[in-house]
Order: sequence, then structure tokens, then C-alpha cells
Amino acid sequence: MAEHPPYPVGLRLPGRRVVVLGGGQVAQRRLPALIAAGADIVLISPEATPSVEAMADAGEITWLRRGYEPGDLSEAWYALVATSDHEANTAASVEAERHRVWCVRSDDADEATAWTPASGHSEGVTVAVLTTDAEGRDPRHTAAVRDAVVEGLRNGTLVAPHHRTHTPGVALVGGGPGDPDLITVRGRRLLAEADVVIADRLGPRDLLAELPPHVEVIDAAKIPYGRFMAQEAINNALIEHARQGRSVVRLKGGDPFVFGRGMEEVQALAEAGIPCTVVPGISSSISVPGAAGIPVTHRGVAHEFTVVSGHVAPDDERSLVDWPSLARLTGTLVILMGVDKIGKIAEALVAHGKAPETPVALVQEGTTASQRRVDATLATVADVVRDQEVRPPAVIVVGDVVRTGPHPAG
Repeated sequence: MAEHPPYPVGLRLPGRRVVVLGGGQVAQRRLPALIAAGADIVLISPEATPSVEAMADAGEITWLRRGYEPGDLSEAWYALVATSDHEANTAASVEAERHRVWCVRSDDADEATAWTPASGHSEGVTVAVLTTDAEGRDPRHTAAVRDAVVEGLRNGTLVAPHHRTHTPGVALVGGGPGDPDLITVRGRRLLAEADVVIADRLGPRDLLAELPPHVEVIDAAKIPYGRFMAQEAINNALIEHARQGRSVVRLKGGDPFVFGRGMEEVQALAEAGIPCTVVPGISSSISVPGAAGIPVTHRGVAHEFTVVSGHVAPDDERSLVDWPSLARLTGTLVILMGVDKIGKIAEALVAHGKAPETPVALVQEGTTASQRRVDATLATVADVVRDQEVRPPAVIVVGDVVRTGPHPAG
């Protein structure tokens, strides 16, 4: 058997009897996949690990609390032999051979009629890796190959184009705060599979350089607006490309629904009958302070945090923010898009009761190579922003948590 490589095949086991001998760690690792495959599983073992016992208690498997007996494999389609009794394992594999049951042995792979591959899954694809060289069989190497392939499929670094007709549509992807490594695995995979990418200025730009040459990349800031407002023009571009049968990714910074106008795009696509997938992203309101050493909550310091948009000043009639209420809160205040309005915001908070010495931190271009942190107080922040030439994008943190990190305000 060692002279010939194994023949790979996928077993379809729904409703078919699978016998597992032994309730130890091997069974604990293998049973979840057999349960997911829909097999009718019979576990034969005097004892079992707590996790295996929980599977039996939940009705996912049938547990016969005894050792192996001749005839146990007669009606099986597949057997996993994994007891600590070598003689019982040998007898079971002999029975499996007699009944033509595919049998995996954990103690002696060369005496088995089947091998279990190192397997993994990614979006409907199952990857199974077997070592064909019996003398050089290395389970760790096999698992490492499996992991590398699955991770490549998940994060988009291993691109496998779909050759079958795909359903056109739009994926609204939150790209995270700026560092390309902080996009979600699903977001990166969809980006790698896109025909068209319409990107925001604040999206993770470095990811665009990794796209294949055939992908059309459109800078949302440069879409010809004509008689349309900017957002309407972007909506129309999404609809137009999707109607052409293309897979479109709308790449946005942070999370699409945190001051990202993502719902406006979802609503426009729904009205046009275009399917849309929303992929949440890591919001800069949490990740950027964290990258600068500032926790938005901290035991004994802040039990809540509030995220507000600062793009409209407190004295502007368009403002929807209840600044008097925010001034009375004792937790952390995170302000996005507020650099040019921070003077008026600080004045409003102090006017409504916030202490002038309340610490403030501004983190510019957080999580990127250009990240910098500038500290101040509500009383000084307007002057500090001007003197230090702080520019958007920057996340502003107000509250005592600013002093808990490695770079406290002076």
C-alpha cells in the first residue's frame, strides 16, 4: 500500500452509519466534522471526554458505553478506530476489511484502508491535504499546507476566479481604520473577487495595489457629479456597474454604518433591485484610540463611551447632537470628523459643565505608518490643534481614559 499514493475522494455520509471506536482526544477532534456531514454516528467506548459526552447528551451521536465487540462494524459505511487497545484496533480493522468498510486507524495508518486528510473550509470550498510519501509522512507539514491554502482563500491572497456565471451585485465592505491588515477576512476575499472597486479616500488604499490588473478601481471622490449630489452619483455608479453584470465592491473606511452613509447606498441599491451584501468593518472610533494606547473604557475610570460626529458645530442649526447631555456624562466621548470644529465643541462641553482640565487626545491617521498622537485638555485643545497643525483624518478622545495609557497628557 505504501508504494501507491492514496486516491482522494469525498464521502457523502448523510444518514449513513459511521462507527467510532474510542471516546478520547482523537474522537473529540474528528466527531464535529462527521456530525456536520450528517452521519448517523455510533460511538463505542467505555469512557469519553467531557466534550464527547456533551455531544452524546445533545443527541448528536449515539453512545454505547462498552468496548469493541465483533460485529460492530457490519452495518457501517465508515469507521474511525481510535482506542488505546492495539489488539482491539487490529481486530476492528480486520472486520472492516472483511465487510469492505473504509476504516481509519489512529494508531497505525499503514494498517488502515483510509486516511483522514488535514481539511479546512472557506466559503463553500473544502480543502483536503494528504501526504503521499509514506516514509516522509509529516502531519505537521500536511496541516501547515492546509492552513496556508485555506488562509489564502479566506484573505484573498490566493485568488481562484469563479468560471461559472456569478450573480452580479454589490458588496458594501468596511475597510477598517486604515491599516490594510485590519480589514476583515471576508472583506479582503470579496475585494479579491471583485470586477469593480469603488473606493473612498479613507479606505485602506494599500489593498488596491494588490488587485489584479483587470479590476477597475474608481476613486469615489473623482466620480463626475454633474447635476447630481456626490452621494447620488456614487449610488448611480454602483447601480450602473452591477446592472452590467459585474461584481462590485464599495470599499469604505471604518464601518459602513458608522457615519459612513452606508445605509443610503443600501437603500438606493434595494430600490434598484440590486442585491447587496454588507460586510462590517472595524470602526476607527474604537480601533484608533486603541492603537494609540487609549482604551475607550477602563475599570474604575469609564463605564461607557459615546461616539458622535463632529462635522457640524454645536451652534449649527443642523446639529442633531445633544451636547448638554454629553457634557454631563462621566464616560468617554469619541468624536469623529471633528478636527476643524474641536474649538467650538470644547467650548460647548465646558459651557454645559465639563471641566476645562478634562484630558483630550487627538490621534491623526491612526493605525497607519503616519499615525501621531497629540494631547491637550478641553481648555487648550483649540490652540494645540492649531499650533501642532493637526489635520484630518483624526479621532478625538475626551475623558479620563486618555491618561490611562502609556502616553498620558501632561
